[in-house]
Amino acid sequence: MELVMAITTGLLFAVAVYLILSRSVLRIILGTSLLTHGVHLLLLSMAGLKTGVAPLIGKGTESYTDPLPQALILTSIVINFGVTAFFLVLAYRANQTLGTDDLEKLRGGDMDE
Repeated sequence: MELVMAITTGLLFAVAVYLILSRSVLRIILGTSLLTHGVHLLLLSMAGLKTGVAPLIGKGTESYTDPLPQALILTSIVINFGVTAFFLVLAYRANQTLGTDDLEKLRGGDMDE
């Protein structure tokens, strides 16, 4: 299971970096969202993967899963959703006002130079 999580995390990081390095604002927003999901998977896998175990102390500590990383990831997902929604609205408004989502044109840089 750890190998699958590591490959999925690496794939999410790779796709996120590819999207962040583009010039489109929408792709950058989607890339940062994918990057945070990759970080969530990384934190979850670093906390230890236990299948079928509730995050409570039962009989002994060998079947214990720490609930703190799960709570932090859940909080981070909610914050990520709010920030992504804000950035999408901001990008939509910038596209309506300026007519483009290209970062070079939004900066005012000349494309011919």
